[in-house]
Amino acid sequence: MPDALTQSAPLSPLEAAQKVLRDVWGYSAFRGMQADIVEHVATGNDALVLMPTGGGKSLCYQIPALVRPGVGIVVSPLIALMRDQVDALRQLGVRAAYLNSTLDWREALEVERACERGDLDLLYVAPERLVTPRFLELLERSQIALFALDEAHCVSQWGHDFRPEYLQLSILHEKFPEVPRVALTATADAQTRTDIANRLGLTDARLFLASFDRPNITYRVVAKDQERRQLLDFLRRRPEDAGIIYCLSRGKVDAIAQYLKDQGIDALPYHAGLDPQTRHGNQERFIKGEGVVMVATVAFGMGIDKPNVRFVVHMDLPKSLEAYYQETGRGGRDGLPAEALMLYGFSDVVQLRQIVESSDSPPAFKRTERQKLEALLGFCETARCRRQTLLTYFGEEYPQPCGKCDTCFEPVQTYDGTVVAQKALSAVYRTGQRFGVGHLVDVLRGVATDKVTEKGHDRIKTFGCGTEFGKQEWHSVFRQLVAHGYLCADPEGHGGLILTDAATPVLKGQENVRLRRDPSASPGRSGGGRSSGGGSSSRPRAAVSNLSPEDDALWHALKALRLELAREQGVPPYVIFHDATLMEMVQQKPQELDELGTLPGVGARKLERYGEYFLDVILTQS
Repeated sequence: MPDALTQSAPLSPLEAAQKVLRDVWGYSAFRGMQADIVEHVATGNDALVLMPTGGGKSLCYQIPALVRPGVGIVVSPLIALMRDQVDALRQLGVRAAYLNSTLDWREALEVERACERGDLDLLYVAPERLVTPRFLELLERSQIALFALDEAHCVSQWGHDFRPEYLQLSILHEKFPEVPRVALTATADAQTRTDIANRLGLTDARLFLASFDRPNITYRVVAKDQERRQLLDFLRRRPEDAGIIYCLSRGKVDAIAQYLKDQGIDALPYHAGLDPQTRHGNQERFIKGEGVVMVATVAFGMGIDKPNVRFVVHMDLPKSLEAYYQETGRGGRDGLPAEALMLYGFSDVVQLRQIVESSDSPPAFKRTERQKLEALLGFCETARCRRQTLLTYFGEEYPQPCGKCDTCFEPVQTYDGTVVAQKALSAVYRTGQRFGVGHLVDVLRGVATDKVTEKGHDRIKTFGCGTEFGKQEWHSVFRQLVAHGYLCADPEGHGGLILTDAATPVLKGQENVRLRRDPSASPGRSGGGRSSGGGSSSRPRAAVSNLSPEDDALWHALKALRLELAREQGVPPYVIFHDATLMEMVQQKPQELDELGTLPGVGARKLERYGEYFLDVILTQS
């Protein structure tokens, strides 16, 4: 147990927790609901905690584990997450370890013995290992402070990352009914929350539902228009930032990563098709490096604890709003500004609808997936504040437009699109419901291509009836009609569009359609609006972009020292100090060790270990 708890007078669980927070983590006060959760769990009660990524979920079980007698057992789904958290805890002087496949049998045996002896404060373990007879017997021989079930959405079939092995975790309540359990996740709608509680036997646990808002993240959804150029334009404005770029397929990951490398950007690919050594090496470079960009499938990220990811880009639509929220939440975990950019195109809408409709899932599951897709497409096509739309999905009302998303920077115009929709739907009908959007747009605009004339579509009534719009505007119309359910993709997968039953009232003039007018996507536009890459002069900048030349020099000197110390120990730089703590050093410029020790994130052990190094840089640069 850290020295922070050695004192003569007994403290209440909350008082002990506050002392640990101050002495070990270096923070003067809990944030949001943390204090209530910590006190509830530290006094031996079960909890289900929903808190956004970056909101401090880990402290909600780490601190009670230090306050309560025994070892806290943390169930974590990914090796990378275990390793990162254990590295960070050891930097703080906490006795932490993990048991996973990276240890040989001797190392694993020593960890087991330490657990049994009571020489550990926290032990991280995968769900598969936890339910083995050997590990359950170890738990029976050990004093257990609590069970923490991290990434608890993995237990739900309605969640975005269902893992069957999590279903076995109900055994903990059966075998250890007196040990408190806390299940934690950043992303779960009402249906998923209910499923988690039922499957883990936490129906009597207290629910702690924090705000889903991530106020430091700027959200943007931009229509695709030469997506590689849009991406490059976005990245060129962020030359020192680390970020994640998500792609739907492995092939696209490789292609985008190579394209960025060719453009001089330090980009790495990550997907399940890479050999394990390459995949691990790329992940290590991203975690331990500065300014590295990871291009990845969604297989990457859930276990990544890197706090200074400054942007998350989706090159393709995510699977659902839960997935989008979880993935974008990997940006700005340190509380500094971060950006979420989604490039969104017609083919994405068609592809996701096709996946849902062609699946062999049971009707109830398919119905839920269809509803999730409708919510995602509604978010993409909304004219409302993005943050308000996102939070409404999770059952939370945001009182006014946030002023920090693309639809707030440049409010979206809508118009009565009934006649436009009738023209588009008529073109689909009169061409036989067999053609894709490119051909349909040529018909509407009166472009007599070889294909149009060969099929005789230059002689149908709708040929040339849509000359008021250009290609991009018609693409937007078709995208919205698919998103709103008036059109759907050919179930055979040939790329054609067909009418749904919902289109009939529109064609008959019995239903009006309101469409959004996409903002201009000119690549070099600045000022208050958006550019095609999602960057603009109105975007909230990280604190580092507003530094004076002297403070900027100090900032880079502190980062260089942090990187040097991290490389010496083989750990990620952020386990030394977060960017937010370095920024406090830049802004406060402490002149004595005691002053340095008062800054957020500088606990007693880190002050003792690193204080003189960082103070020397501050004094030299000042």
